[in-house]
Amino acid sequence: MKKIIVAGLLLTGMNFFYGCSAAKEETDMKASHQQIKHFTKVVKTRVSTDYLLYLPQDYGKDDKKWPLVLFLHGAGERGSDINIVKRHGPPKLVEQGKEFPFILVSPQCPEDQMWSIATLDALIIEIQDKYEVDPARLYVTGLSMGGYATWKMAETFPDRFAAIAPICGWGNVSTVCNLKSLPIWTFHGKKDRSVPFSKTEELVDALKKCGGNVQFTVYPDAGHDSWTETYNNPKLYEWMLKQTNNH
Repeated sequence: MKKIIVAGLLLTGMNFFYGCSAAKEETDMKASHQQIKHFTKVVKTRVSTDYLLYLPQDYGKDDKKWPLVLFLHGAGERGSDINIVKRHGPPKLVEQGKEFPFILVSPQCPEDQMWSIATLDALIIEIQDKYEVDPARLYVTGLSMGGYATWKMAETFPDRFAAIAPICGWGNVSTVCNLKSLPIWTFHGKKDRSVPFSKTEELVDALKKCGGNVQFTVYPDAGHDSWTETYNNPKLYEWMLKQTNNH
């Protein structure tokens, strides 16, 4: 009688073992094949930034929609003192009394960070919601680190802007042809030791090969500061404001 009980227990144990092994084998077989799945989740991110806002002299006198220019400073103007942004570019000119026929938005990047495309995107939307902005005349320009962010903004939103003007920046050569329909005027000093001249040259060459709408101004004797002469040139703003986004 004892032998029969033992044999029964052994048989039950073997069935359990082989049953588990078979189940594991079946699971492993399923896991070894690719399965099509779908994932959806709402992710909310808090973004914030300080910025300088300039409104044209005639803003608000009628129902006119105004062009919007987003200016992105370089690494040297990062921090928590927004007045530092007035050192260069259009904010500097406004501080000196220059008047522009467009809304100018000049945000500040936090210390030791790079420009956040998500933050800049949210800022543009905020300005469009609050002010009389012409959606067909959105422009981005920036210098050095801001030049890089200018290329990056256009790459991220290729159908959003009417034109961009990156100065001594850099970008992604492998994807720049996605911008071949976007009017671009870019600038770089030939003797730049901070951001090599070749960084812009490579982007321009790639755009020209794929039929891009690009102009390239080279300053043969300029170092990293190729922005002062650029932003002092009225032709930059005249060219920019002639461009409209037909998308």
